[in-house]
Amino acid sequence: MKMISWNIQWGRNAAGVVDLARTLSEARQIADFDLLTLQEVTRGFHSLPGGPGDDQFAELAAALPGFTVLEAIGADLPPLEAGGQRRQFGNALATRFPVEQVIRHALPWPADPGAPSMQRVALEAVLRTSSGPLRVIVTHLEYYSLKQRLAQVDALRQLQLEAADHAAHPAPAENSAGPFAATVRPISAIVSGDFNSAFGSEAYRRFIAPLEGAPSFIDAWTELHPGQTPPPTAGVFDLDQWSDGPITCDFVFVTEDLRDRLRRCVIDGATQASDHQPILLELA
Repeated sequence: MKMISWNIQWGRNAAGVVDLARTLSEARQIADFDLLTLQEVTRGFHSLPGGPGDDQFAELAAALPGFTVLEAIGADLPPLEAGGQRRQFGNALATRFPVEQVIRHALPWPADPGAPSMQRVALEAVLRTSSGPLRVIVTHLEYYSLKQRLAQVDALRQLQLEAADHAAHPAPAENSAGPFAATVRPISAIVSGDFNSAFGSEAYRRFIAPLEGAPSFIDAWTELHPGQTPPPTAGVFDLDQWSDGPITCDFVFVTEDLRDRLRRCVIDGATQASDHQPILLELA
């Protein structure tokens, strides 16, 4: 299984030009991916720099035949002009695997009056793979507020404990046609995205701390490159937005029970199609 995780900044490259088709072309050059988890995908946000199109989720679905494209909206704001589109900003997941279940989690948003912020979300999909069901989560944590980031990390860890409890105590379906479907949340998971937390930071360390009652998370890159520091994932080419210099803040974490299936994890440092660099993960 080949997966790419990428904060695509609504298809805006390091020079400030928005072209979502180019972004997908760059992803395809990295790998013939089976799974694509994206952050900063928009609908109705024409006012953002570069002027993204009306509905980037629809653009992704049209450009990826054979894939199921899922969305989760974090910020959902009114139009700037009467009769316009709502402005929506969130995450997308595109997969070739059959999708058993989709859960959209609004992440905690505790008040922090000293920092700009927005509602953040985690998109969870239970995929049917040849090795059994697998949970994949794509998320994007708060940038300005450490208080909110830490609360969101704690929530993601709690979701892992909740899924482990579902896996240990599955509920039956009420019937085959109704919404009370059988519980299929597996214990094994991938969590990917822009954590807005530097490698080794408090939020990073908290996320990978041991969990009691469920497999903990491990950083796929450091697991496959022991003793090394990962290369930067943001601010490599866009020096205007990242004037303090590049930072490593995008990660792909897997539950520790998937450790033996890790084959490759690469941070692509060449593409300039976003202000972030994509991460390729390969699982056996």
